[in-house]
Amino acid sequence: MGRAIDMNYTPTVQAPKNAPQLAITRRTRSTPFSSRVEDFGVQAYTIYNHMLLPTRIRGVEEDYFHLRNNVQLWDVSCQRQVELIGPDAARLAQLMTVRDLRKLEIGKCALAPVCDQDGFLLNDPVAIRVAEDRFWFSISDLDILLWAQGIALGMKLDVKILEPDIWPLAVQGPKAEDVVVAVFGEAVRKTKFFRFDNLEFMGHKFLVARSGWSAQGGFEIYVDDAVIGVQLYDALAAAGKQFDIGPGCPNLIERIEAGLMTYGSDITRDDTPLEASMEQYVSLDADIEAIGLDAIRAVAKRGIDRRVCGLTIDGPKVPANRNPWPVKVGGKQIGSVTSAVWSPRLETNVSLGQLAIDYTPVGTKVTVQTPAGEFTAQVSPVPFDGATKK
Repeated sequence: MGRAIDMNYTPTVQAPKNAPQLAITRRTRSTPFSSRVEDFGVQAYTIYNHMLLPTRIRGVEEDYFHLRNNVQLWDVSCQRQVELIGPDAARLAQLMTVRDLRKLEIGKCALAPVCDQDGFLLNDPVAIRVAEDRFWFSISDLDILLWAQGIALGMKLDVKILEPDIWPLAVQGPKAEDVVVAVFGEAVRKTKFFRFDNLEFMGHKFLVARSGWSAQGGFEIYVDDAVIGVQLYDALAAAGKQFDIGPGCPNLIERIEAGLMTYGSDITRDDTPLEASMEQYVSLDADIEAIGLDAIRAVAKRGIDRRVCGLTIDGPKVPANRNPWPVKVGGKQIGSVTSAVWSPRLETNVSLGQLAIDYTPVGTKVTVQTPAGEFTAQVSPVPFDGATKK
């Protein structure tokens, strides 16, 4: 749910003949849906939260257009949940995030940055209030379970912390609602954005949220029974046949166009939420007990010197970048491009990066050093034109 999945290991060009292979072992945990995805013919995996995450099904551009026009079934079991349950669950949840969670009611979700004591980002999860004394943090690729356990142990909190057996399944794309309605019923249409309902399939209730890591709309189903979950996968696949449903995955082109940042790539532990353009999720003026909030207040007071922004890069089609590309003005480096890809819809290279604050206004001209050479670029509004439905 909105959390930052790192897709920069997906190339937009054919892999070289001697490209290294990913060895799948017991340590690279499969999911209840891996066999279904592999039957279709997944082209590439990465490892995320110690689990397999598909990164390419048909091809990056084919997957992109299929997602924008049809509907896809995503195995995002790698979105692990850190569960807090017990009398001090609410207190621990608030300690873990610099966003005020006091208004997070049962049935609601909220992007909730997790920071260290100095205000630097450890994760950008979605917090979900499952019950009065039960929270889930749907995390990015980092062992936040250990961070939560350390806080609880140090403060002697009365709370249980665990990673439950939950394997999220996402239905994304413009036809997603019709597919989910066919399986769970018309009640699905009443679920508001970033909220969830407990809906029944085969006598089992699943937490179904209107959310997902794409700008095309959709739902995430938190599967907590592997056997029924596979039957649910098949039922969704059958219901979506009329819409050309197929397996999918978070798409590099779609997520950059939408301005969806990835933790570990576009934003890292070197950033506070302010440099990461996440200030709307930081409760600077709230009277709450939150680790790192005082440090972020100090940063806000003195001002930031860099910020995430979007750029369009002129020139020919460039490959997706694994490492940052220098961004320069007058020969001086003023930032870097952290994620880049060719947009076949916009017919230009789109990217996300971090620039010195004086160079972040839209329209600012810069140059980007790519493996194919140096090209002119300009700071662009994010989301990019036509990336989102609304």
